[in-house]
Amino acid sequence: MIALRAWAGKHFAVLGLARSGAATVRALVAGRARVTAWDSDAEKRDALITPSPLPGETHLGETPAPHPTLSPEGRGLLTVADLDGLDLATVDALVVSPGVPLNTHPLAAKARAADVPIVGDIELFAQARADLPAHKVVGITGTNGKSTTTALVHHILDTAGVPAQMGGNIGLPILAQEPLPAGGVYVLELSSYQIDLTRTLDCDVAVLLNVTPDHLDRYDGFGAYAASKARLFAMQSRAHLAVVDYEAEAEHGVLDDAPEGLNIRFIDGVPLPGDPARWPSLQGPHNEQNAKAAVAVCEALGIDAATIERALETFVGLPHRMERIATLNGVAWINDSKATNPESAAPALAAFPRIHWILGGKVKGDDLNACVAHLDHVVRAYTIGEGGPRFAEVLRGQVPVAEVETLERAVKLAAQEAVRGEVVLLSPAAASFDQFRDFEARGAAFRAAVEALA
Repeated sequence: MIALRAWAGKHFAVLGLARSGAATVRALVAGRARVTAWDSDAEKRDALITPSPLPGETHLGETPAPHPTLSPEGRGLLTVADLDGLDLATVDALVVSPGVPLNTHPLAAKARAADVPIVGDIELFAQARADLPAHKVVGITGTNGKSTTTALVHHILDTAGVPAQMGGNIGLPILAQEPLPAGGVYVLELSSYQIDLTRTLDCDVAVLLNVTPDHLDRYDGFGAYAASKARLFAMQSRAHLAVVDYEAEAEHGVLDDAPEGLNIRFIDGVPLPGDPARWPSLQGPHNEQNAKAAVAVCEALGIDAATIERALETFVGLPHRMERIATLNGVAWINDSKATNPESAAPALAAFPRIHWILGGKVKGDDLNACVAHLDHVVRAYTIGEGGPRFAEVLRGQVPVAEVETLERAVKLAAQEAVRGEVVLLSPAAASFDQFRDFEARGAAFRAAVEALA
């Protein structure tokens, strides 16, 4: 795991003990910090201390346990206790999960009032860089495409034989991973929430793929959301590289706070090596944008064109992102569960001529405007989840609509109606949290329902 000697003796409060939170606690304790940790989910609290005990005593309770003093044996490093009664005057930083809404959570307000820094695991990684062998960091953000681009950059580096780790909003939490040898590259997918919790991450290459309205319940308007993404460039040093979507710069001035002397490359102007028809997992205009960004990053890291071209051809894509899971009786079944907003569903609609479209969930807005240009590809729409009635109302009169409520019913009805040469596409244009734990669980349920047809 990645830890920092300078954390020793400091006191961190950690709120949220899912994967990244639990990894954060372990890294901090490994760095000899005092940690008070809490999650409202008792199973997550228990999981932190039961399967893999940390060094030192642990205390589990509904109210804060006493904070033991450090000893030479390292006992008393971890307290698992409700943070509501924590004396923030004793805390050097509050470490929160990206899922914690900083704009509404009362503990965040208390920390701000007490002038306690509020950070996330990416900021702790940034602090730990001083103890790591010489390396570079690539940070990739954007409303859509960041997972694919992050995985593609990692794949190109791996193809080139460059030691690389992939983390952030994808894969294992970055603090849980082993440090790379000298010359390695950390490739981080960064959501706006993670950037909000980061103060000092100086990326050697920072990427902004696009900015479209999303997560507006956490921001004071679209401009504030775009400004959150732009902070990735503001943290960079002179002479490092920003790879930027031109529209994002033209419309939102995302480079306004970037340092003078920052190198800039616009994604649209990046030439692609080889023949895109030979890249089976990178089809469609959205993936052309992702590929251009990845090429710009890897060229900056010194990867030669022949290696990049070979890696583009061998990239297999990611689960839940335009993933072909079956072909039954000549009908292709595509899992695009990661499309959690209309802007990310639109490229999937553009990719196929005759689509049976399954959409709906916890909607992030009242319209499907981004998808309108491709509705002529839709044979029929099947709406599910909390947002199903709203989406059905928007689509009715433009395409045939069936309000089926559940994913399982949508699959069964689409199987009856789709004919050879057509596609059944799960591209929900909405979040999953009304009916599923996350988009991955939704995609897994879609796969299971399709497999049950065979």
